Amino acid sequence: MDGLRVLITRQQIAAKVSEMGARITADFAGEPVVLIGVLKGSTIFLADLARQIQLDASFDFIAVSSYGNAKQHSGEVRLVKDVDHSLEGKNVILVEDILDTGLTLGYIKSLFQAHQPKSIKIAALLDKVSRRTEPIEADYVGFAIPDEFVVGYGLDFAERYRNLPDVCILEACSDGA
Repeated sequence: MDGLRVLITRQQIAAKVSEMGARITADFAGEPVVLIGVLKGSTIFLADLARQIQLDASFDFIAVSSYGNAKQHSGEVRLVKDVDHSLEGKNVILVEDILDTGLTLGYIKSLFQAHQPKSIKIAALLDKVSRRTEPIEADYVGFAIPDEFVVGYGLDFAERYRNLPDVCILEACSDGA
C-alpha cells in the first residue's frame, strides 16, 4: 500500500509473540491467568499471545478512549467498557498493542488495583519509550520502536489498517504519534 513502510514483519512478530508466551508460561508456573485485552488494538496480539501461553487462561476486555480519530493523545483517558468478571485474587495480564505515553496503561493499572488481583502484569507488543510521560513499564515487551506513527497488526489510524499482518510506519503521519 502507498504511504506504508514495513517496520516489523509478520515473521518477526510471530517469533516474538511465541517467546513472550513461553516467558509468561514459565513465570506463572501452572497458575491460571486472566488476559485483559485493551480494545480494539490489542485483539490480534491477544489472540496470538493466548495461543502461545500453556496455562489455564481466560479472557476479558476493557475499552478506553484517549485518541478518538486524532494522532495525538488527548491527555485524558475515559473508561468506555469495564471488565465483565471479578479480578479479585487472580493473576491479571493486561494486554496492550502499544505502550506510548503511559497515560492509558497507568490509568488502567490503577483501576485494576482496586479489584484486588493477586498480580497485575503488562504485556505490550510495542514500546515507544521516547514518548513516555508516565512512570510505567511493561513486564513483557515485544519490540521497542522509534517515535513513528505505526499501523497494522491491530493498530489503526481512524479505524483503518488494523488488518495488516505487519507493523508498518504510516509515512503520511510519521511525525511521531
